[in-house]
Amino acid sequence: QVQLVQSGGGEVQAGGSLNLSCVASTTLNNYHMAWFRQAPGRQREFVASINDSGRTTVYADTVKGRFVISRGIAKTTLYLQMNNLNPEDTAVYYCARGWGTAISAYDIWGQGTQVTVSS
Repeated sequence: QVQLVQSGGGEVQAGGSLNLSCVASTTLNNYHMAWFRQAPGRQREFVASINDSGRTTVYADTVKGRFVISRGIAKTTLYLQMNNLNPEDTAVYYCARGWGTAISAYDIWGQGTQVTVSS
């Protein structure tokens, strides 16, 4: 069973940047991966996804142009570079294995990491 362990996150002022990492217990070579987030009192929502080859990425409109999803050279790591953050980006962020924007399409999840953006 693949395990996903997240790191990164924290608190930053509006306009700042953060980078999230998600390390898998095995290679992610054959898996599509994604990032989701969940703000207090809101449903978990799709943020970005990347296919198994890394050639195709999809972003939510709310983060397009500001966030970049990528895969590590070691093929066991997933990244989310977040730039020009704003308070609406405050949430717990999760990496997950699967494809699409529906939560039900993902079977393995990281533990979550808190991102807080202050104004």
